[in-house]
Amino acid sequence: MVLLAAAVCTKAGKAIVSRQFVEMTRTRIEGLLAAFPKLMNTGKQHTFVETDSVRYVYQPLEKLYMVLITTKNSNILEDLETLRLFSRVIPEYCRVLEESEISEHCFDLIFAFDEIVALGYRENVNLAQIRTFTEMDSHEEKVFRAVRETQEREAKAEMRRKAKELQQARRDAERSGKKVPAFGGFGSAGMSSMSSGSVITETIVEPEKPKITPTPVRSSGPSRALKLGAKGKEVDNFVDQLKSEGETIIPSTGKRGSDVSKALPAPVNVESVHLRVEEKISLTCGRDGGLQNMEVLGMVTLRVTDDKNGRIRLIINNNDNKGLQLQTHPNVDKKLFTADSVIGLKNPEKSFPLSNDVGVLKWRLQTTDESLIPLTINCWPSESGSGCDVNIEYELQEDSLELNDVVITIPLPSGVGAPVIGDLDGEYKHDSRRNLLEWCLPVIDANNKTGSMEFSIAGQPNDFFPINVSFVSKRNYCDIQVTKVTHVDGDSPVKFSSETSFVVDKYVIE
Repeated sequence: MVLLAAAVCTKAGKAIVSRQFVEMTRTRIEGLLAAFPKLMNTGKQHTFVETDSVRYVYQPLEKLYMVLITTKNSNILEDLETLRLFSRVIPEYCRVLEESEISEHCFDLIFAFDEIVALGYRENVNLAQIRTFTEMDSHEEKVFRAVRETQEREAKAEMRRKAKELQQARRDAERSGKKVPAFGGFGSAGMSSMSSGSVITETIVEPEKPKITPTPVRSSGPSRALKLGAKGKEVDNFVDQLKSEGETIIPSTGKRGSDVSKALPAPVNVESVHLRVEEKISLTCGRDGGLQNMEVLGMVTLRVTDDKNGRIRLIINNNDNKGLQLQTHPNVDKKLFTADSVIGLKNPEKSFPLSNDVGVLKWRLQTTDESLIPLTINCWPSESGSGCDVNIEYELQEDSLELNDVVITIPLPSGVGAPVIGDLDGEYKHDSRRNLLEWCLPVIDANNKTGSMEFSIAGQPNDFFPINVSFVSKRNYCDIQVTKVTHVDGDSPVKFSSETSFVVDKYVIE
């Protein structure tokens, strides 16, 4: 078999994408493709036509043709088998078989064509191997990233250790009667892992200020500290350079749910007393119904940047009736909170830490009650003669919520092309590389409680699970809010700002 060229062209013979496997000029290939439609006999069911010099083996693709140009002495059976493989490759990269879509993914198609044929002869590959080869997955790159992540983790661990040493040094200085910056008794070690990324970063910046203060603890193991700190030095210099150029650097916690929460914009007007009410949900449901597990973790985080507002109390409004468990920080007066729903320090003479994020109240809700699911997903795959007809719908059960940037991700079987979309609320995206169908909905609220999507594709009912859901919200699930902030002396109100976020850590329908 000698394959001269493989091309996708229109019915008029216009070449959209063409790959030549032997030396051939552009004028020559365009002339061969322009002559191709004139050689076809209308009304006859043939898959090839011949001229005096070449043979055309073709297959219709809706309004287009997949054409192989071979020599006349090539094996027609091998040509047809190769043509079928070429025709199966195109839907892997193109969602619809139209000229604009083919042009957009022309280089992806050319790379795939090169995996099928080399120097005019077919390679012994299948569709799965072609997909693997074109992805160009690099083991060396994975090793490099793993090493870099390990170095970053070690650097962060060393920074935490240094922060603890500084805190201990401050406590020692405070006991000896020396003047130290106001700290209030809270430590970063008591913070929840929910905001660990930002807490670590700010704790690292804080120890750099009081360099003139003697720190006897630092003398223990200086060589090890210098060694570990040197690993992240280049990274820190690079981050500082980016900041100086105006780039926004966001610390990473390595969790998908935290990445989603960054989609929520930061409040524009931040007061000297700023509160964050954050919630994360982790949920697992069965495809046939039944809530296997649902856990909601929440926290109220306080940040004070003005020492005049250090001695304050927070008035909490708890309207939740779902049976959650509340827990205050050890330095918070529990009796005061239990009796009056007020958060204040046990020692009212002390101040909250300045310029530090302090978790003052956290809560946890764990349940298997299906009525508490905020957003239900119902997926019905039905087998048909040509594959599966899938109907998927959602329903918002918590009317007080407003979910933004909702993405419902459905896995698809590989090697069967793009799904045919029927009725649809919202938008969809087909990721042919990862074999995923993403159903995107900008907003789900009380005015948009339900919606559905229908599509058809070859496969079995089990191919469309597990389904993953992600969203962000500016309203929390458990109705807990800070309604007022007052000074300890005189109960005069304090101006404060607040932000609320409800994000997904895990939301799976198995």
